[in-house]
Amino acid sequence: MSQSKKWKTSITRRDKSVRVKTARGRKLSSTRWLQRQLNDPYVQEANRKGYRSRAAFKIIEIDDRFQFLKPGQKVVDLGCAPGGWTQVAAERIEAEKNPDGHVIGIDLQEVEDIPGATLLVGDFMENDAPDRLKEVIGGSVDIVLSDMAAAASGHPQTDHLRITGLVEAAFYFAIEILKPNGWFVAKVLAGGTDNDLLNTMKKSFTTVRHAKPPASRKDSSETYVIASGFRGKNAYSDE
Repeated sequence: MSQSKKWKTSITRRDKSVRVKTARGRKLSSTRWLQRQLNDPYVQEANRKGYRSRAAFKIIEIDDRFQFLKPGQKVVDLGCAPGGWTQVAAERIEAEKNPDGHVIGIDLQEVEDIPGATLLVGDFMENDAPDRLKEVIGGSVDIVLSDMAAAASGHPQTDHLRITGLVEAAFYFAIEILKPNGWFVAKVLAGGTDNDLLNTMKKSFTTVRHAKPPASRKDSSETYVIASGFRGKNAYSDE
């Protein structure tokens, strides 16, 4: 197996852990979450490098393995807040120094400016969203990214349906704006995507894979679908 097919990460844990005392008014679960954050090497490295979330390392590790982000590309990041994936995409396509490179982040809430990226406030699920996006970016795009997750309900079946719905919406948005041979990378839950959606993806892309990067916590059920070689917007309707 070539190096490009292996997970690569340089993040290591600190020797000493930080213990958080339970403060008055703070729930034990909140204290445990805070302690995990303070001792998370990805959180520490994100703070050191100026990334807005530890999730930045998920896209770094996925791209290190599959190598889809390249200088001069046009990239869309759906549900981009707080902006970690958008930051990495802008860096890797060299958006600030390559005139062909362009990253657009879309979210329902405002996101603080990111060098080399255009940030839009809006709902990508609106009917005219693909056309408006192509007007902003000047045509079709090379890559659509989605690290979106629905708010957890505590009910596994409900959570699976919610995130599958988001992935499906992101997929149908992607096939409206992707160039031929484009990529679609999105968060799903363990077990992958719904079978019908997965079969549709396989009609639309030459290769569809699932992967869980090291930055994804071991106790998390999240994984990622990586679809490459987009066949064209009408391929999904073929029998």
